[in-house]
Amino acid sequence: MDVRPLEIPGAWVFTPRQHTDPRGVFLEWFQAEVFADVVGHSLTVTQANNSVSRRGTLRGVHYADVPPSQAKYVYCTRGAVLDVVVDIRTDSPTYGCSESVLLDEVDRRAVYLSEGLGHAFLALADDSSVTYLCSTPYASGREHGVHPLDPDLGIAWPADVEPVLSAKDTAAPTLAEAAAGGALPTYAACLEFYAALSSESRRAGTGPNRDGGQ
Repeated sequence: MDVRPLEIPGAWVFTPRQHTDPRGVFLEWFQAEVFADVVGHSLTVTQANNSVSRRGTLRGVHYADVPPSQAKYVYCTRGAVLDVVVDIRTDSPTYGCSESVLLDEVDRRAVYLSEGLGHAFLALADDSSVTYLCSTPYASGREHGVHPLDPDLGIAWPADVEPVLSAKDTAAPTLAEAAAGGALPTYAACLEFYAALSSESRRAGTGPNRDGGQ
């Protein structure tokens, strides 16, 4: 498993090593030990989601209140999507920035985004299937969104794909409106929460120091 951090703190790209033969391909798209070594704590999976989208479907930008928010490990099992991480944590050094990663059935990358970060993806092919492991269950009362086409986010969506949004995402506020309404998580609150997760993971023996390592 090869791992690369994104420029937005708290987000990583995981690229599995694929083993092919005349029968097909085998890979490990999630490895708990590698994850804990990189992120600093284990991933507690309480919900696994799957969405199937036609070309042009744009989902997001979604996020949840911190704590506990909802971290996601996102993987594309079929088709291709442009996966986008948005830093909506006020006072973060990369606040308002976004990064895009192509997730597809060729390189079979996965993206992990920590609690407090915004997430969106655009389906680039019909029947694109996305599976994501979630750290907490869905809770409508603490789920929020930012409009994915907000020009202030500067997301470079492909010009040749017409975006199709849900009514909820269409009505989502801009980043500035969400900030003015006090709806965004703070960077300080997120860092405090990440530190608590790391401490808890070390106490449980599932963090990066479990064998005297990092």
